[in-house]
Amino acid sequence: MTQIAPIHVVGGGLAGSEAAWQIAEAGVPVVLHEMRPVRGTDAHKTEGLAELVCSNSFRSDDAETNAVGLLHAEMRRLGSLIMRMGDAHQVPAGGALAVDRDAFSAAVTAALEAHPLVTIERGEVAGLPPADWDNVIIATGPLTSPALAAAIGGLTGEKELAFFDAIAPIVHFESIDMETAWFQSRYDKAGPGGTGADYINCPLDRDQYEAFIDALLAAEKTEFKEWEGTPYFDGCLPIEVMAERGRETLRWGPMKPVGLTNKHNPTVKAYAVVQLRQDNKLGTLFNMTGFQTKLKYGEQAKIFRMIPGLQNAEFARLGGIHRNTYLNSPKVLDETLRLKAEPRLRFAGQITGCEGYVESAAIGGMVGRFAAAERLGRPLVLPPATTAHGALINHITGGHVVTIDEGPRSFQPMNVNFGLFPPVSGVPTKGPDGQRLKGTAKSQARKRTLSARALADLETWLGGTALAAAE
Repeated sequence: MTQIAPIHVVGGGLAGSEAAWQIAEAGVPVVLHEMRPVRGTDAHKTEGLAELVCSNSFRSDDAETNAVGLLHAEMRRLGSLIMRMGDAHQVPAGGALAVDRDAFSAAVTAALEAHPLVTIERGEVAGLPPADWDNVIIATGPLTSPALAAAIGGLTGEKELAFFDAIAPIVHFESIDMETAWFQSRYDKAGPGGTGADYINCPLDRDQYEAFIDALLAAEKTEFKEWEGTPYFDGCLPIEVMAERGRETLRWGPMKPVGLTNKHNPTVKAYAVVQLRQDNKLGTLFNMTGFQTKLKYGEQAKIFRMIPGLQNAEFARLGGIHRNTYLNSPKVLDETLRLKAEPRLRFAGQITGCEGYVESAAIGGMVGRFAAAERLGRPLVLPPATTAHGALINHITGGHVVTIDEGPRSFQPMNVNFGLFPPVSGVPTKGPDGQRLKGTAKSQARKRTLSARALADLETWLGGTALAAAE
């Protein structure tokens, strides 16, 4: 094994730590580069690996009806270090998996330090990794150092590397009331790849619009951190800032009612209209067009459900604007997350366009497996798109929809959610009592079926991969 050249992992957060662990467990030497404490960041407080900089929660641990809980289950099956240490340092949090952040980080650090195939080097990798590093994973997260970010931007083109998210809420299509909303593009115009009926439209009358504006103005907002600055730029003003500039601003911005006819009530023109655009190729997720916001999450859910047609909306993601360095991954990465412009470089974690601790670690682990398989000369077999891991990779590498009209690129960071999974058959339609399932019960049955399929397909995939066979 000592004759095998090492793989280099840049970044010792959750993604980098998991990648390094999976590589070493596959029998390949790995050098994990972490710049702290030589160079700090504005968010980290310690020099520990896998430091949790925000919440200490890995969110729901329900593997049957919650997509992140399913991802937990898959990661455990894949021998995840992050999940093992999370389980070992759990603190009470109801149905969620929350951890003692200091003990968790210390345990991850100790495990990697003790592994005979892991070398930890402290210091910044400034600029592109040296040319003789022929197999590299960059897992530097949302706070990638300026020198490395500039080097990546030079390879990909500045437009392919974002430094701020301006993200609008995303809604599960099945939760939209299509008896109120309707499909239509403004003026029935078909953009590139469109049909002329590419948007879902939710109409508001004057009273509903005024109540919506009142709620926006009164709602609690999340403040920018000092080091983020205030990253407002053309086309990405938060909706609440637009409302503060005048009560009619939104009605002649993202909520303009022109060029649309309500098929449910064609003789009455809406006073304002909220449009949602298809966000993934599966057609299961729709983006609230132009609705980036700094509203607190609880306020968002409450206020957006005031919109006719969204009264029962289930959100795959809520909106926000924050500092987050990430790639336009579908354009610049291949299916195994290699940089097309320089294939010796792979990317993992939040810089690829996934959100959340667990998602970052999961992608890190999978990219570590890809890199190890490549080093060992074994075939790289992608996890099925029906698994949580596969669904995330599919989103990152091209599961989104290229924008159907003139506007900003449509790829944005995403947490794992069931809207990323391919449709499933065989969902029960009746409960144990023989009654037809409706509402929440129907939704839960679908999620259980998706989860069962995912875990079964993961087992099949894991049993058939050459890397798994060597374990």
